[in-house]
Amino acid sequence: MNGTKGGRGRRIVLWRHGQTAWNLERRFQGSTDIALTGEGLAQARRAARLLAALKPDTIVASDLQRASATAGELAALTRLEVTHDAALRETYAGSWQGLTHEEILARHGEQYTAWKRGEPVRRGGGELETEVADRAAPVVLNHADKLPDNGTLVVVSHGGTIRTTIGRLLGLEAHHWEGLGGLSNCCWSVLGEGARGWRLLEHNAGTLPEPVLGDDD
Repeated sequence: MNGTKGGRGRRIVLWRHGQTAWNLERRFQGSTDIALTGEGLAQARRAARLLAALKPDTIVASDLQRASATAGELAALTRLEVTHDAALRETYAGSWQGLTHEEILARHGEQYTAWKRGEPVRRGGGELETEVADRAAPVVLNHADKLPDNGTLVVVSHGGTIRTTIGRLLGLEAHHWEGLGGLSNCCWSVLGEGARGWRLLEHNAGTLPEPVLGDDD
């Protein structure tokens, strides 16, 4: 699934939201609507100054407030309207949501281990990663297809959703998606058009390497 129309030079920037209190607590957010911390808002402002230099044509974001507020910082600098889409929300993870990493290991250790092995797992009875890609990737491609030649789309979303979307757009089999490392808060990955489809140009860019907190949220 690449959706490219060869040689148009388009770019997709997939930008993870800023820090939340649940990230700091290593608490699984999933589709729970958690706000940015003050530091998360500052991260978004710093990152927005860098991303504005790319002169994006379109900004689309998850409608959860941590992504929406992050996108708002870029919109303020670029004067672009943000299109919000619930299909870009983080993975719904049922009973895992609200639990810390340690609590998930203690209560759902076998399920967690199977997921890390690349098996299709409904974490907490929620969505499969392929189902997340099924809803998010078409939204990204639809907006990318509307870009002008050499245009740039910024997608503001969540760690897990971004990883599955990248995996789908690169044509990787689902059990390989975990091989894409997580994104730190307010860092981004860049896909560009190649002769055979989308290519990963940058991953977890934006800062010096930092610990990844609460990757799937």
